[in-house]
Amino acid sequence: MVEPASGAEPADAAGDAAEALDHPLPEGVRRRVVALVSDAFGALTVADLPAQLRQYARFTPTRRAKFAGNAMAAAVETDPVFRSRVAEKLREAQADLASALEAGAPPAAADPLDVAAAAFVLRPAGWVKLVAAAGEEAQRADAERVGEETRRELERLREELTQVRELQRAGGEQVRVELDAARKEAESLQRKLRSALSDVKRGDAALRKVNAEIDGIRGDAAARVAAAESESRRLKSRLAEVETALETSRRATREGRSIEDMRLRLLLDTVLDAAQGLRRELALPPVSTRPADTVDAVEPGRMTPKDIAARALSETDPALLDQLLALPQAHLVVDGYNVTKTGYPTMPLEKQRLRLLGGLSMLAAQTGAEMTCVFDGAELAAPVLLAPPRGVRVLFSKAGVTADELIRQLVRAEPPGRPVVVVSTDREVADGVAKAGARPVTSALLLKRLSRVS
Repeated sequence: MVEPASGAEPADAAGDAAEALDHPLPEGVRRRVVALVSDAFGALTVADLPAQLRQYARFTPTRRAKFAGNAMAAAVETDPVFRSRVAEKLREAQADLASALEAGAPPAAADPLDVAAAAFVLRPAGWVKLVAAAGEEAQRADAERVGEETRRELERLREELTQVRELQRAGGEQVRVELDAARKEAESLQRKLRSALSDVKRGDAALRKVNAEIDGIRGDAAARVAAAESESRRLKSRLAEVETALETSRRATREGRSIEDMRLRLLLDTVLDAAQGLRRELALPPVSTRPADTVDAVEPGRMTPKDIAARALSETDPALLDQLLALPQAHLVVDGYNVTKTGYPTMPLEKQRLRLLGGLSMLAAQTGAEMTCVFDGAELAAPVLLAPPRGVRVLFSKAGVTADELIRQLVRAEPPGRPVVVVSTDREVADGVAKAGARPVTSALLLKRLSRVS
């Protein structure tokens, strides 16, 4: 077997020159050729393969036939050496078929496509006729198969057509019956629809009438509710006015009584302290009235701030302030920022307040006089957290009220006859409190007195 195979290579080349296909390889034969080459492919070394097929050397036969089919068919057609190597493997794998083809007697029972594929690879004498005959046989078999399938499909379609016609004949009568029933049902539904539409129209008319009546009732009710609410608001407003007036009256009565009682008590304390001061100043013995008391004589009068003002003291002499604060129940009212901005204007407001209040606390401890220091609330950026010192009342004016007005209110609140001393350099404040019976002094006088305290 080896010697004929090796000697067949020149014969194949000569046969290739003598015989050639004049038409493309039939598709069925081509697939069998690719399968034969793919089977023989794995038995060859990489060096035995054409360059364009070496990349498929590690593929499985199935993947090789799928991805390298065209390349393998072209290599067998154009590369005699590669074809002879494939033929060698074919002779080893199918020795009987190869021997029969090379002997010129292909097996009658063999598949024509297998015979044609083997002939295409082996290239025995007359291989072109074998390939052409196999192609014609394959085409004839395909045609017979297609014809048989066509006949079977035609028979099936004829049977289906017959069934459809029978169903159509049977269903046509049923459709006519159903159509008559549907027509009668449609006529009945139309009658019912007309009756329903008539009922709907009557219902709409009745609904519009009811809605109109409801709208009238709602309008009447809304008008009555609005009138009732208006009357209720009027009565509530009147009740609030009466309650406010009553509360105002009660508060005025309580405040009036309280203020009058306080003023009377304070005036009484002032009179008692003045009397005791006169007794101490005159060194009067604590005895009851004597007959000599009925003798008409000149008696010393009660000392007032005006009497002290008449003495020969300078307005800037601190002794003047001492004499004023020595009066019974004396009340010193200080215009805070007027004093601090006169004495130490460069300091921050907080330190100004603390320095003044510290001096007033010491002065109150020395004199025992009532002291009130008033600051303007407009100067504040935020509420002041301040603990008033002992003996000093600290007040800030409310929003919209100046410290000057608050000082005048304090002076007007005092009973007539009580010694009230106001410290302020503001001429308007001094004139106002003087008209109310208070004694104004300058800020410089208080600052001199406080410097002596410290």
